[in-house]
Amino acid sequence: MIDVKPVRNVELSLWQKTYYPELLKGLWVTSQHFFRNLGRHVGRALGMKTEPPMVTILYPEVRRPISPRWRGLHRLMRRPDGAPRCVACMMCETACPDKCIYITAGESPDGRVEKFPLAFEIDLLRCCFCGLCVEACPEDAIRMDTGYLELAGYSREEFYLDREFLLRRGEPTTHPQYPGELDGATVHRVDLVKLAKGH
Repeated sequence: MIDVKPVRNVELSLWQKTYYPELLKGLWVTSQHFFRNLGRHVGRALGMKTEPPMVTILYPEVRRPISPRWRGLHRLMRRPDGAPRCVACMMCETACPDKCIYITAGESPDGRVEKFPLAFEIDLLRCCFCGLCVEACPEDAIRMDTGYLELAGYSREEFYLDREFLLRRGEPTTHPQYPGELDGATVHRVDLVKLAKGH
């Protein structure tokens, strides 16, 4: 038998029904942050040693540093000869908790590897970006270090990434969501351990 706890109805006073008390509390908190930050900016401008002020980042012109452990859009790695590094072992597909990776294996014409992916698709709408596919891959064939943050689109098809899109590096992209945006994009990473030692 499930015990049900009755919920107590709270009667609001006339003053509380106007919602002015909560509005005034919110304005008080906002003004505290504003004047504290203003004081820090003025203090720094006058040469005083104050805490660093909170700064608004002018996104997308200015971007925040990305942690080296940040997991973003997936990519497939290539061998030095240009062939996919993936050997279609299905480890990433098996490790994926969301079952969003679909691999179709084929026999490789190259004698060095037994199989290669005929098709390698990732459904980003199901992906939780946990990185287990990267951890499970024995060949270091899949990575999530593209540094691409803007994952948005107008249709479901734009979130279904195929092998050609995942392998493309430095070539013009034909994917409807990312027309030319990943071409030669450099990812600026920050050593967070070095930053932490400075404080």
